[in-house]
Amino acid sequence: MSSIGISCSFEFIESRKKVTKSKIKTYSVESFRESYIQTEPRIDTLLKLDFGKFFVVKVDELIRLIKLPVPPVRSTNHTLIYLTDGEAIMTVGSETHKIVKDECLVVPAGQVFSFANLDLNQGYLCNFHNDMIIGKFGKAELLKDFDFLRVWGNPRISLDGQTSDFVAHLFRRILLAYSENGLTDLDIIQSYFVALLCEINRVYKPMSSSTQTNAVTITNRFKELLFSTLKTNHRVTDYATLLNITPNHLNKSVRTIIGKSPTKWIDEAIVLEAKVLLHQSALSISDVAAEVGIFDASYFSRLFKKYEGVTPLAFRQMIEKS
Repeated sequence: MSSIGISCSFEFIESRKKVTKSKIKTYSVESFRESYIQTEPRIDTLLKLDFGKFFVVKVDELIRLIKLPVPPVRSTNHTLIYLTDGEAIMTVGSETHKIVKDECLVVPAGQVFSFANLDLNQGYLCNFHNDMIIGKFGKAELLKDFDFLRVWGNPRISLDGQTSDFVAHLFRRILLAYSENGLTDLDIIQSYFVALLCEINRVYKPMSSSTQTNAVTITNRFKELLFSTLKTNHRVTDYATLLNITPNHLNKSVRTIIGKSPTKWIDEAIVLEAKVLLHQSALSISDVAAEVGIFDASYFSRLFKKYEGVTPLAFRQMIEKS
């Protein structure tokens, strides 16, 4: 199947996405602050007015104010962490990542993330809406260029020495402007911020270095579809149909690029959605199962235990005790 054929199939896909609304809460920056950041005077000096659009802080200053652990949640904004010392550990999607000095970690808007540790580190944390990229000095096309802001992108980015120096300098300049005047000097902040993202993008490496362009395209679009249609599509054949390719072709492409079968990706995504619901809601186990598109509670419990080592009920009891 050509890339043109896949693109055409996406016009059909768009009409089928989000048929049912998920009960999983996606936090705005304001509601995340209310739920997971301590109400101390210090936070008001770190987060200026309009922090729902953009803010930048030193990562070690913010982490001290976070109510840990943060369970699996989603946010309407992107988050970018860059370290100049120490380490940071965070689960993004179904994978846990550790970054160290001269590395970045990106949590795209809408992606599930969680973290539990008070990590010892230094660096910067930036939270931003797409408007910070496509404003006066940016353009909508940049969002397509920055693969690390897509749910299928590689969240962990290693910087070479020179790029790390550039990124550190840009973060210092942005933080200075933001600390002194908030978003009053938006033109200055946005111009430096777009430059910062471009520097990161210059050394960004995708999840796979494969030269099989068609397989990479199929894999990325499979992961994007999985993110948006999981509740109604649980079989490899469902995604193969949406992509207008054979199930065998989809299996081969995904295994080649990420070394994991589409079936396992689907199962892990279902379990991740269930974990978020178990944290966020008081839904019964059978209702949680139904929310992720499984109407056999026994099968749901077996699937959950296969990946988490405990049943959904035991998982919820662990949450309540923590």
